[in-house]
Amino acid sequence: MSMLDKFRKGAQKAGLQATAFLKESSNKIATESRDFAQGFSLPGEAEKAAKILESFLADPDHPESALNAIPKAVLQRARGLAIFSVLKAGFMFSGKAGSGLVIARLPDGSWSAPSCIATGGVGWGLQIGADITDFVIVLNSEDAVRAFSMGGNVTIGGNISAAAGPIGTGGSVQASLAHPAPMFSYSKSKGLFAGLSLEGTVLIERKDANRDFYGSPVPARDILSGRVPPPEVASRLYEVIEAAEGVDESGLPEHAYVPTVTGEHMEVRPGGTVFDAEAH
Repeated sequence: MSMLDKFRKGAQKAGLQATAFLKESSNKIATESRDFAQGFSLPGEAEKAAKILESFLADPDHPESALNAIPKAVLQRARGLAIFSVLKAGFMFSGKAGSGLVIARLPDGSWSAPSCIATGGVGWGLQIGADITDFVIVLNSEDAVRAFSMGGNVTIGGNISAAAGPIGTGGSVQASLAHPAPMFSYSKSKGLFAGLSLEGTVLIERKDANRDFYGSPVPARDILSGRVPPPEVASRLYEVIEAAEGVDESGLPEHAYVPTVTGEHMEVRPGGTVFDAEAH
């Protein structure tokens, strides 16, 4: 076989491999996008949010899971929660789109009806394929809740600041709550805490989804202030929160950390100070 024939055969093989790879990537994008889009209505968003939040919180039947979950203390003092997922996909250029909902704690300790939110953006890169990341933002202050109630855009790090939230149990978690950031952000990719930054992310009220479900153009401030009764479709979400708030953490070791983008754990010591693996 001549050198030219070998080159042609190699090029043909490479072309077939590339075609198969692109076909597989396209199928994955289509499948994950279809699953992602199922939650675009408010009932779908409520169901999706319950599943996402449950994966971030401790399992009451397995209290030891609290060592790798959003702390019970953080949840109990939360003034609100924003729960959403973001799909990032592309070939040569990349795009991302996200949807979810936000709820607020009412003066009597119960939770408001949900208000739908969305995010999106485009970029340039060599990403091929699709990836879904789940996010939970714990709103630690009334100002944070108010930002989502204004009916406009909420820019993380712009309108209101956010910090990576602690994970685990013990006194160091309590110390981190003495003077918390207005918002704690948590993220999971492929089932693992990812420590991804939301800086610059814009979250938008989905007035269309709220109108379609509630039957009229109800503003987010009315939804989050309790003027709209909590719908039955969000009952599973409320049950997940209530169950996690009742987890028995007695007997568990005191250990808390903040995940980094690289997957490492930055230990949180008493006083709320964060240290790396070498206590720096």
